[in-house]
Amino acid sequence: MVGQRIRIRLKAYDYRVLDTSTGEIVDTAKRTGATVAGPIPLPTVKNKYCVLRSPHVDKKSREAFEIRTHKRLIDIHQPTPKTVDSLQRLDHLPAGVDIEIRLAT
Repeated sequence: MVGQRIRIRLKAYDYRVLDTSTGEIVDTAKRTGATVAGPIPLPTVKNKYCVLRSPHVDKKSREAFEIRTHKRLIDIHQPTPKTVDSLQRLDHLPAGVDIEIRLAT
């Protein structure tokens, strides 16, 4: 696996859960002898929604909601076969974290 790289993108609504997940991934990658670059915080996506408070009267009265999606990027350079096996066994990551793993050259 010389000259290859594993790129991991993580997304979550809660940044604390996301940071603990990235910490676990970085620790397992370093334990297996791979070089780790990151976690790199990517820009947070803010989705804003405006909803009418009552459907019939008071059209000017509205309520605003916001959903923030936090993202992190981890690059693992020079992964060993042991690194790939340990990353596939990371089942105990918290719910609500979306993980996307890509193998790049």
